[in-house]
Amino acid sequence: MSVPKQTALKIALKPVHLWGLAVGLVISGEYFGWNFGWDKAGTIGFLISTILATILYITFVFSFTELTAAIPHAGGPFAYAEKAFGPIGGFIAGYATLVEFVLAPPAIAFALGSYVHFLYDGIPVIHTALASYLVFTIINWIGIKESANFNLVITLLAIAELLIFIFLVSPHFTFSNFTHDGMPNGISGIFAALPFAIWFFLGIEGVAMVSEEVIDPEKNIPKGYLWGIGTLVFLALAVMIFSGGVGNWRLLSKIDYPLPEAIAMILGKNHRLTGFFAGIGLLGLIASFHSLITGYSRQIFALSRSNYLPPAFSNIHPRFKTPYWALVGGGAVGVFSLFTSTTDKVIIISALGAIVMYIISMFSLLKLKKNRQIASSFKTPFYPWFPIICLILCFIALSAIVYYNPVLSLIFLIGFSILFIIFIGFGKHKKVTVHKTETLYH
Repeated sequence: MSVPKQTALKIALKPVHLWGLAVGLVISGEYFGWNFGWDKAGTIGFLISTILATILYITFVFSFTELTAAIPHAGGPFAYAEKAFGPIGGFIAGYATLVEFVLAPPAIAFALGSYVHFLYDGIPVIHTALASYLVFTIINWIGIKESANFNLVITLLAIAELLIFIFLVSPHFTFSNFTHDGMPNGISGIFAALPFAIWFFLGIEGVAMVSEEVIDPEKNIPKGYLWGIGTLVFLALAVMIFSGGVGNWRLLSKIDYPLPEAIAMILGKNHRLTGFFAGIGLLGLIASFHSLITGYSRQIFALSRSNYLPPAFSNIHPRFKTPYWALVGGGAVGVFSLFTSTTDKVIIISALGAIVMYIISMFSLLKLKKNRQIASSFKTPFYPWFPIICLILCFIALSAIVYYNPVLSLIFLIGFSILFIIFIGFGKHKKVTVHKTETLYH
C-alpha cells in the first residue's frame, strides 16, 4: 500500500543535501555548548570524554546508516524500533527522539541570542531567540528543497568560518595552556562531561527523518551520513584542541560564545576581526537551528501519521508539501522551553534523549538482522561489534548522565511516564499503522 496522498512528502534530496543536513544539524555543537565540558573535566579530561563520544558516534553512524537505508521512513528511530519491538518500542524511541530534537533548538536559540548580544549588547538574548523560531519555522514551511538548499549554503559558510578560526588561533596554541590544570576533577570529571562531548555530534541521526524525501535512499543515504561524520570528527577535535591552548581556558568554560571570546584573547575584543568572526559565527548556529527544525517537524509528522500523536500533526500543506502543523507544534514546545531552562540544562536533557534513542536503535538493528527483517546494499562494518561497542558506550554515558544529573533525569522519566500512561490508556498502542506504508521498506 502506498503512502496516502495527503501525507506524502516531496522527493527531492540528493547526497550533497544529506551531507549538508548531517553537518548542519550538528555544526552548532562546534560553536558552543561543548565548552561547558571544560568546566566539568578540564581540557585533558574533556579530551578523553570527546574521544569516547567520537568512538560512540562513529560506531553508531555506521550501524544506524544500515537501518536508515533499509527503512527510509520519516519517523526514523521510532519506525525501526516499532518494526523490531512493536508499538511499545516505537513509543520509547519516539519519545526519546522528540526530547532530543525538540529540546536541542532552544539551546541553540539561547546561543544565537548570546552571539547577537555579544555584538550588540542592547538586544536582549530572549528577543533574538524568539525571532529565530519565527523566521526559521517560516523557511521550513515553504518547501523541503528550498529549505535544504538554504541549509547547504549556510552550512558551507559555517564550515569555512571554522576553518578560518582554526587558521587564526593555531599559531597561538601552546601545549602548556592546553594542559594547565587539565584534569581538575579526575576521572569523575570525564564522565560528568560526557553530555557536552555528545553535543559535538548530537543530531546527526536527523538525516533519517528526511529519508522519505531522498532520491534513491538506499544508495544516497550512506553517502550523506559517512561524508557527514568524517567532516564533523575533524572539526570537533580541531576546534576544541586549538581553543583550549590560546589562553586561560577557564574563561571560555561557562559562556555561550567561546569562539569569539577565544579570538578576543588573541586580538582583543575591539579588533575588527573579533567582531567580524562573532557576526559570521551566527551561521553555524543558524545551520543547526534550521536543520533541527526540519528534523523535529518530520519526527512529529511521522509519529502523528502512525497514530502515536494526534492526526492534525500529519497534515501536509497543499502547496508546499510540508508538515506545517508539526512545525508549529514543535516550535511551541521550544518557545516554552526558552522561558523555563538554561543552555546547559537543555543540552543535558537533549543528550539524555539521544542516548536512550541510540540504545533502542542499536537493539533494533541487532534484532532485525538476527530475524532477517531488513535488507540493504549498505552493511554495518565489523558487525556485530560496531553496534555492541556503541551500546556499551551508550550505557556508560547514560549512567553518567543520570548519576550527575538526577533531577533532570527524573524530569525526563516523569515526562515519559505521563505520556506512556496516556498512550496505553487511550489504546494508541492498538492503532499504530507505521507498517501499513509498505512502499517505505525494501
